[in-house]
Amino acid sequence: MSRPALPWSRALRTLTLAGMASAVLAWSALAGAETAGDRAVEAAKKYAGKTITIVWEAGLQSLDPQKFSGPLWEKLTGVKVKVIEVPTAEMFTKIMQEYRAGTGAYDALNVIPAWMPDLVQAGALEQLDTYVDKFGFRDELQKIAPTYRDNQMKVNGKIYGFPDDGDVFVMYYRKDIFANAGLKKDFKAKFNYELAPPTTWKQFDEIGNFLTEKLKKEGVYGAAFFREAPYAMFMFEERFRNEGGRFFDANTMKATVNSPIGVKVLTEMRNENRFMPKGVEKFGFVDNLATFLKGESAMTISWPPYGRWAAGYLADEKALDWVPKSKIAGKVGYALPPGGHPELAAGFALSVASTSKQKEVAYLFIQWLNSEEISLQRTELPYSLRDPFRTSHYSAPSYLALWPDAKHYLATLKQASETGLLDLSLIQTDKYEEAIRQGIQRLWAGDDPKAILDEMASQWDAVTQKVGVDRQKAVYAGWAAKSGAYPK
Repeated sequence: MSRPALPWSRALRTLTLAGMASAVLAWSALAGAETAGDRAVEAAKKYAGKTITIVWEAGLQSLDPQKFSGPLWEKLTGVKVKVIEVPTAEMFTKIMQEYRAGTGAYDALNVIPAWMPDLVQAGALEQLDTYVDKFGFRDELQKIAPTYRDNQMKVNGKIYGFPDDGDVFVMYYRKDIFANAGLKKDFKAKFNYELAPPTTWKQFDEIGNFLTEKLKKEGVYGAAFFREAPYAMFMFEERFRNEGGRFFDANTMKATVNSPIGVKVLTEMRNENRFMPKGVEKFGFVDNLATFLKGESAMTISWPPYGRWAAGYLADEKALDWVPKSKIAGKVGYALPPGGHPELAAGFALSVASTSKQKEVAYLFIQWLNSEEISLQRTELPYSLRDPFRTSHYSAPSYLALWPDAKHYLATLKQASETGLLDLSLIQTDKYEEAIRQGIQRLWAGDDPKAILDEMASQWDAVTQKVGVDRQKAVYAGWAAKSGAYPK
């Protein structure tokens, strides 16, 4: 922990007259700063010439601090930023390894919120409340959209990270297909309800199969999803809870994923592949994106970047050369996935490493990054993959002007920010998630859903026993009490 600052009156008594004058001027500048971002900049200027390191997801995500925020921060404060790129799958391990080594190589961190209980219990994250109050950030934190603020910021009532990425699943659909008069007439005649974005998974199955039957000859499928296990894991967590499932018996901590609800969800997930493109079981993020942008699927579910890229908002960025040119710009609609409670899949929060030797300036950098004005600019970057997460982002004139349907896109993200479901977060969360991923792989291989879930529940129970039932029960109770744990 950082040493607490001396009370102002006591600090003044330790200064020379010249030092007093200098300190008063500095304090006045900080107090007079208009925004939380300005206050962070003013306070960081005394660290000019220093270099801080921040861990960031490798790939497009890291272009934010490398091309935009890092250089701007250095220009404003004189503090340099060194970005350490780490693949997402390795970030938790790297952070823990560095914490145990205690070398102070990391100053600021990007962490997936589901990791926080593990990292906090280990002691790897610095508690931020003292800094938040010292630099006047608490009021602005309240302006983060409620689902992210209430679920991704605190552990045991204390702040350990700033929610910084509005990751959430959104349904994207072809407006032109759903508005087709002939399709609407035929669908209404067959199912006795209107052809529209599905609000239940039963409707999704009926609509997806119907559209494939009607459009497959034109090379269009009713739907396509990413089905690789790491992605399908999040979709299982979402659907299981929307259908009424609970992960554990809260009294005994016995896993309940193998309930009839779990079997229903896995069975339906596999059955839906029948009206999706051949080989969909192996679709990852990019495969599914390409299918949708080329106009080959009428519906899909993914993170917010799909919506921007489908609209053609790429700004000719070389970093996005791999994204297929959208053939459906202006034809894309946005909706919540069936069930109305989308998964806040992964996401990122900004934290400070407990082993950092430069905690205050590392904190100031993440306060500035997360501040209202800077975070908006970062979410508008076409290459950053940072998604809107503050209430002000959803109504920002600059964002609303990015493409004609941006207002509908942002309205849907706002809805999702109010009803989203938090990823399961426990001690050794990665072990529970690995069991889900293994189960998904077995599902696509043709194994029986009930047998898959029985094995998954057995693996979960073994992890719980290893962690300690009472210990894990307390963590689960804290997680389950959050607004985004289960649908209300």
